[in-house]
Amino acid sequence: MFKHVLRTLILAVGGLSTSYASPFIPLSNEDFVQQVEEFVLDQAADYPGQARVSVTPPDIDRMPACAQSEVFLPSNGRLRPRMTVGLRCIAPSPWTSYTQVELGIDGHYYVASRSLDSGTVITDDDLATRDGDLLRLASGTVFDRDRLLGSITTQRIGTGSPIRERALRSADSVARGQAVRLEARGVGFVATSEGTAMQSGEPGMQIQVRAASGQMVSATVLNSQTVLVLM
Repeated sequence: MFKHVLRTLILAVGGLSTSYASPFIPLSNEDFVQQVEEFVLDQAADYPGQARVSVTPPDIDRMPACAQSEVFLPSNGRLRPRMTVGLRCIAPSPWTSYTQVELGIDGHYYVASRSLDSGTVITDDDLATRDGDLLRLASGTVFDRDRLLGSITTQRIGTGSPIRERALRSADSVARGQAVRLEARGVGFVATSEGTAMQSGEPGMQIQVRAASGQMVSATVLNSQTVLVLM
């Protein structure tokens, strides 16, 4: 009986050892470069242009062989023309390395065809098309023409300048200091009065409004003229 149990334990341990030591196919430097390229191209897909990627092969000669890995952008990183990309081995031995990537995204963008004053409602005549590397434009540049058309500028935009999201508000938004209709709704009643928006806001946003009585209330923007208070 003892010999049978001992034999069973030996076979079991031997089986575990064989399973644990099973060989794996290590990733090559070319595999890592391809992973980084695919990762960066996937990240660049949000831009309306054609991406160009050049990856410096990672220096991993002294790292243990790796069978499974993942690519990441270090701490809140964003796409840039030149950037550092992280490469993390998951198995069998964890390690982390970094490599350099050059990225360009060729595409169309829009600039102001003339000087636009604050409060201008943007039309087709106010826009001109340019071609270039979209990554070299300021963060927040708007690439969607439909987003631009009908928007209202919140600051002066010089001739030839790309148009950024922070310089726009939608036509249905409310501007700070604007006179608005204050609509109060409750069970079985609706009342309206005049007020002044103390904050700017897009439809659906809550802003502070000063009622005609001087009282400050929180209201939800419905459109460019009306805000709603639920009682």
